[in-house]
Formats: sequence, structure tokens, C-alpha cells
Amino acid sequence: MKLYGSNTSPYVRRLRVWLADKPYEYINMDIFGAEGRKLLKSKNPTLKIPMLEDGSRVIFDSSIIYRYLSEKFKTPALNWDQENQLTLINAASDSLIQLLLCERSNLDTHSDVMFFKLQRERLAELFSELDKQVNAEKFNQWHYPTISLYCLIDWVKFRALHELDSFGGLTAFHQQHQQSSFIAETDPRH
Repeated sequence: MKLYGSNTSPYVRRLRVWLADKPYEYINMDIFGAEGRKLLKSKNPTLKIPMLEDGSRVIFDSSIIYRYLSEKFKTPALNWDQENQLTLINAASDSLIQLLLCERSNLDTHSDVMFFKLQRERLAELFSELDKQVNAEKFNQWHYPTISLYCLIDWVKFRALHELDSFGGLTAFHQQHQQSSFIAETDPRH
């Protein structure tokens, strides 16, 4: 079983942390380099990471990969509240990735353009809701949504993508889990 991804992807990192005690091979790719792009195109028509190869089967998207692995390793399925938590985390990640790609394309993401305004509004709502849920102790167990939230917050801090200082719950949550299992080994700063 092979997990393809990039060390800097929060989607890839959450799977790597969750898989820490399971047998698999990790392939770090540069999806923007010629060789990495060629490999990506040969296996995944979405042209996104992560992707999981298990025998002749290739699974796309971190949520589907998690579901597949959860069934394979016979771990409990996410409940509806956890599915909603993951939706919030994925929505924030998606908006931030879009803004990062726009910035790297030399677009002014702080301009008064509807797309950028909608992303900023969405992020404010999402981080506010995630902060409320952390403060309400909805992320107290170390499971896939908690791992995913940690990877998102750490990626935001690593890339300086959004100001999180006003979200005390998220800041404390990040500090609390910095020493959790396999966090240091998957740190994108190394």
C-alpha cells in the first residue's frame, strides 16, 4: 500500500499521522515538477494529492482514502458530528489552498473582488465555528477529525495564511497537541 503526497499538504499529513502505526509506504512528490506531474497524471485524473494505491486500486481524495482505510483496518466509522467537523476543516483548507494558489499566481487576494471576499468571509465563519467547537470540548479525543484540525492549524501557521491569534481555543488546541503522536515526524518545516 502506497500513499502519494507532499510533505507540506495538510490533507496528506493528516493521513500520515493517522497511519503512523499501520504498514504503508509514503511517496513524497513534487506535484509541480515535471517528474511528479507525470506520475500524478499517470495515476490520478483529479491531479490532486493525496492518493492511495493499494494493489491495482487507486483511491483519490483524503476523505475517501480515510473511509477506505477505516474499512480496511476495521476502525470505527466517523459519526455524523465528526463528518460535519471534517466538512468544516476541509472547507477551510479548500479556501486557503485557493487563496494560496492565487497568491502564487501573483493575484492580489486582498483586493475587493467577489471571489476573494467570499473566501475571507467563509474563513472567518469557519474558524469561528471551529474555535467554538474546540472550546466546547468537541475535539477532545485524538481521532481523525482532531488530527485533521491540528494539521490545518499547523499548516496555516507554517504558511502564514490566516491570522488565528483571536481564536484562543484554536491556539491552545495547537499548543496542546504539538507533542502528539507522529506530529514532529510529519512537520512540514523539516
